Amino acid sequence: MTTTDDPSEPARTGGASRPDDDGTRRQFISWGTLALMTTASVASLRPAPAMAIYGLAAIFLYLLPAVVFLLPTALVGAELASGWQGGIYRWVGEGLGKPLGFLAVWCQFAMTIAYYPSLLAYVASTFAYVVDPSLAENGPYVAVVIIVVYWSGVWISSRGTKAIAGLSAFGLVVGTLIPGVVLVLLGMVFLAQGNPSAQPMSADHWLPPWTGLASLVLIVNNFLSYAGMEMNGVHVSSLREPKREYPKSMFLATGLVLLIFILPALAIAWVIPSEKLSLTAGLMQAFQAFFDHFSVGWLTRVVGVMLVCAALGGMLTWLSGPAKGLVLLSRQEGYLPPVFQRFNRAGAPTPIMAAQGVITTLIGVLYAFSHDVSSAYWMFSVVTVQIYLIAYLLMFAAVVRLRRTQPSADRGFRVPAVRTVAGVGFLASVLALAIGFVPPEQFGGQPLWRYLLIVGGGLLLLGIVIPAALLAFRKPSWVHPDHREEDPAKP
Repeated sequence: MTTTDDPSEPARTGGASRPDDDGTRRQFISWGTLALMTTASVASLRPAPAMAIYGLAAIFLYLLPAVVFLLPTALVGAELASGWQGGIYRWVGEGLGKPLGFLAVWCQFAMTIAYYPSLLAYVASTFAYVVDPSLAENGPYVAVVIIVVYWSGVWISSRGTKAIAGLSAFGLVVGTLIPGVVLVLLGMVFLAQGNPSAQPMSADHWLPPWTGLASLVLIVNNFLSYAGMEMNGVHVSSLREPKREYPKSMFLATGLVLLIFILPALAIAWVIPSEKLSLTAGLMQAFQAFFDHFSVGWLTRVVGVMLVCAALGGMLTWLSGPAKGLVLLSRQEGYLPPVFQRFNRAGAPTPIMAAQGVITTLIGVLYAFSHDVSSAYWMFSVVTVQIYLIAYLLMFAAVVRLRRTQPSADRGFRVPAVRTVAGVGFLASVLALAIGFVPPEQFGGQPLWRYLLIVGGGLLLLGIVIPAALLAFRKPSWVHPDHREEDPAKP
């Protein structure tokens, strides 16, 4: 699925090539190939237990954010990527100014601070089914796994291991596609044998029961599930007819992503009652139940290892990426103090990864004192979504303003009815931010102040206070010496 800039090398995507304006050969990919690339970057089994709680209503709860968030994000990202190279910093910086551009790229980095503890809590609970399932909800065990695995990942990343780049594709096949297909097939055979579903699957359960805002809070998790859809917009210029083919690609990718999200969630609901479902270990609960039913319980450990390997591979591929991008930008613009702008000999941004690790360690320690690992997992997942949504709000606002301020700028793709599309995405993001502050009904026994402190405090500190302080105390001397000659007066 990769392309090449080397005119002597044949295209490996099946697409043809032609000379570009600068004499090089431009490589094309099909819209179907782009759809598969997008699916690989978004689809995951990890959010399935959170939606399986709703049973058949999971279909609605996946479709709604797909229409109001996933598609607007993909379309807007395509227009911005085809008009301005440099990612979200350039997009927001051009449209709304460099300080807000920094805020957007900071939020993409800062969300990983809350994301890794929740991801590693899932890893810990999944691995528990390999050694001892009773550990899945054990706070001290989860804390130890979070801390040890994260720092191990920092050490591996700091070595500049080249093999890390291949782990993403490996994780998609081994940790997502194979387990997902197996889970759904087991569920279908389970129902075909005449076994009743653990959760109702009748037509009157298409919508989640309405008991107030708390009954819909888990839908916020789906915004994180769909995050990253805009990243593949950079490939829009590799399509032969972007205006016609890119929407087709995104609709196909959306359909595939929905299938990968919805079917495993339903399979879990067929075998595990909602009141017994763990948000971190729900996937393994379902596999164990199915494997025990078919008298092949030993396969639970095999699947557990597959899921853990995939999750760890995904963590390693992401670990230094956002941090490295932030450091490179800060060297040019002076957004971070020089101590956090350093790279080691392998080119890894070890100082900022270490600072991130300190916060991750503190969050891991909180798990040790948690009596409900699922609740802690959910709260940190919400913090991750809240921070990431700030970047999306800025992106939706930027595309509308750029249409007004730079209408003649060359864009490979233009969003039809851009104000409506971006407006829907912006409004959906605002509502998701607001709903995230409402504790879900599944955690009614938890103190409200604790939930609001973690979610609100995490959003305020990581998403607003720290970037505002960095901008306020920014100094000309923070610009790296290699870039000061370009603009000595740069603040």
